[in-house]
Amino acid sequence: MGFFDKIKQGLTKTKTKMDAQLTGIFAAYAPGDEEFFEDLEETLILADTGVETTTKAIAQLRKAIELKKLTTGAEVKKEFVQILTRILKVQDTMLLLTTQPSVVLVVGVNGVGKTTTIGKLAHQLIEQGKKVLLCAGDTFRAAAAEQLGIWAERSGADIVRHEEGSDPAAVVFDALSAAKARGSDVVIIDTAGRLHNKANLMNELGKIRRIIDRELPGADVETLLVLDATTGQNGLIQAKEFKNTAGLTGIVLTKLDGTAKGGIVFPIAQELGVAVKYVGVGEGMDDLIPFDAKNYVEALLK
Repeated sequence: MGFFDKIKQGLTKTKTKMDAQLTGIFAAYAPGDEEFFEDLEETLILADTGVETTTKAIAQLRKAIELKKLTTGAEVKKEFVQILTRILKVQDTMLLLTTQPSVVLVVGVNGVGKTTTIGKLAHQLIEQGKKVLLCAGDTFRAAAAEQLGIWAERSGADIVRHEEGSDPAAVVFDALSAAKARGSDVVIIDTAGRLHNKANLMNELGKIRRIIDRELPGADVETLLVLDATTGQNGLIQAKEFKNTAGLTGIVLTKLDGTAKGGIVFPIAQELGVAVKYVGVGEGMDDLIPFDAKNYVEALLK
């Protein structure tokens, strides 16, 4: 199954919710019909596209209709696909992992699918011929290291872990030392989703980042925030907090197969300026898909 088909399948709930409405809205389009824009705005906001993004997209659509003298619903829909695609293209969606080793720091609150995402990403990188080492940096949550160990075994990655309750920074230090000694290409670091309070969590992430910079100066470091798509606008609030403290380079949007809120990718791109780099559309090892803006929008609107 190709990218387009998997995205389309993953977006089924979002698409089902939007599709009937959008099909009717675009089919009923007539030049000068203000109700068209009102209905389009309401449908997009209900899909968690966000007020700011929706307002901007519709303003651009109004302008394009006037400039290009669009008269049919099909023409307007095609133009709208292009507008939404441009909104999503805020950064390069490819991971920058050119140094040896490179680092992928994975952050996010508990329950969003961080461990699963790490396992699937490790599998992809190993399939590309890279030697991957996993770091069990979440020493706060019970059984986190064991779960990561299962994914390491499934994917064929190495793993470095300590006992529950250990200092995460010490685990990271040992993992980076092991990666250098073993000639690993990529180190993927799991992190705690919560500590005793938010300040502790953010301080811990800062400490881990300082160790990476000290032990691997000049290394490529991707900091990926894993968000649960089913949380909708709450995910945007989480993203803002992590961006301010962890310096995000990308977003992984999980559980897209279980939500009617796939529109959340738009405010993430528009309000944060951070690219969605992967989407999770199922439980399978291959169900973590590199994000493609044009295919995503087309799957959503077709």
